[in-house]
Amino acid sequence: MANAPARVFRNRARRAPKDRHMLPGYVSLHARGQLAARARQALELLNPCRLCPRRCGVDRTSGETGFCGVGRYARVASFGPHFGEEDCLVGEGGSGTIFFSGCNLGCVFCQNEDISRHPESGGEVSPAELAAIMLDLQGRGCANINFVTPSHVAAQILEALPLAVEGGLTLPLVYNTGGYDNLKTLALLDGVVDVYMPDVKFWDPAVAARLCAAADYPEVARAAVQAMHSQAGDLEIGPDGLARRGLLVRHLVLPQDLAGTARWMTWLASEVSPGTYVNLMDQYRPCADAGKHPGLGRALTAEEFRRARRQAQGAGITRLDERKAGYLKMILARMLAGDPEEGGPAGD
Repeated sequence: MANAPARVFRNRARRAPKDRHMLPGYVSLHARGQLAARARQALELLNPCRLCPRRCGVDRTSGETGFCGVGRYARVASFGPHFGEEDCLVGEGGSGTIFFSGCNLGCVFCQNEDISRHPESGGEVSPAELAAIMLDLQGRGCANINFVTPSHVAAQILEALPLAVEGGLTLPLVYNTGGYDNLKTLALLDGVVDVYMPDVKFWDPAVAARLCAAADYPEVARAAVQAMHSQAGDLEIGPDGLARRGLLVRHLVLPQDLAGTARWMTWLASEVSPGTYVNLMDQYRPCADAGKHPGLGRALTAEEFRRARRQAQGAGITRLDERKAGYLKMILARMLAGDPEEGGPAGD
């Protein structure tokens, strides 16, 4: 039996979203009995573990751990409404983020190193407990369920979903990933995930090997993004301004162009879709071990970010994320009020 998560569940009504004319695909999959079948197939990938491209080969079903540091049960560091995501994910109630401990990447500059490198920072959750977290977030009025760093616990998410659906879950599911995803695992998520949100990081294999301990990251991430787009298509935003389904690509611009921004943007426009919704992120700052690596010991400059935007537009990307003035005012007000759920985009 898994231990309870660090944060105590709140006793709230399990409200469904007001707009019920489009139920997420996972609801119909559950009705046909396919969701539980997907979960069983995913759990089989835990022994020997090949759930993600690391393919550590350990027996996670017996509690062994590999690169990610997580065994049989997912570990949750925190959960709650988050207002620092893209406008189309936030709405009035925030994005219902679930921050998983552990990670299948080893980014030297990780802003969440306290949970990504320390799996023990989060409490183990059983399938029923993870389902209860999803229902709690729906009851609190969140616009979606946002799985932050889910690649190493995709099987556990699938295992919990049937219980959540039976409890009344109908919110869109957001897969907020670092992009280092196994194609077989993604196939099991086809029709389950509504919005894929990969953060594409490094274009150069040598840079990836140095900065995230995965020389195959560029190749793996490109294949993963194409699979995600094949499943969900370009991002669809409803009349209420909220994302319903599709691909939303994040890209953290790094100093000295270490991320290979121009190459990523050209590839997205030509090999995925010029209609790919892209959020170019400018919030890089030295975190974790960044200072030990050439080029990463300083923040991004304004000119470097302006150049990245020009590169994206020049490559043919037609949908760049823009934050609205009203939204920024709301962010400032929440920060001044000391809202603990506030901050920048949640991710790896």
